[in-house]
Amino acid sequence: MEKKVSLWQIFTVFAKIGAFTIGGGYAMIPIIQAEMSRRGWISDDDLPDIVALSQSAPGVMAVNISIFAGHRLRGVKGSIAATLGSITPSFLIILAIAMFFTAFKDNPYVERAFKGIRPVVISLIAVPMINMARKSCKNVWTWLLAIVSLGLVAFLNVSPIYIILCVLVLGFSFTYYRMKKDSSLHSE
Repeated sequence: MEKKVSLWQIFTVFAKIGAFTIGGGYAMIPIIQAEMSRRGWISDDDLPDIVALSQSAPGVMAVNISIFAGHRLRGVKGSIAATLGSITPSFLIILAIAMFFTAFKDNPYVERAFKGIRPVVISLIAVPMINMARKSCKNVWTWLLAIVSLGLVAFLNVSPIYIILCVLVLGFSFTYYRMKKDSSLHSE
């Protein structure tokens, strides 16, 4: 039988994740994967499901990831512990910055530090997205769909909602066609 994870463990792990994540939800993904996989809390197959649920739910993705991951571990109490853990460091850091920001907001070192952080955040977002694409795209059609969707959103500013709706219609149509084709073959 698997050992039950304590709420304190969940809180501290997500506090660590929240403290060292710069850039929000997508930047959390590699850290969550490393921390939770190392402890045996989730498998590599679980993470894309958690990310998909987090993206589809309303609200901040970082909080949604914490909610779903915590729920996998300990239900509602795990969700609360993970969420509090992930938001507490950000809350304390923002509170400290708000208290002292006027003293260093025009400091050139601070401006350079924030400019230096940007490329790191981009790579923290890109790496898990590429890894999830490799695991999710199993054939030429799924790769084509992923690339076309990326192009439509990134370069033509098409709303992801329209893409999701179109893919749903295509998926249902394809499934209906296949089922009808299979039933006609079996009836002969």
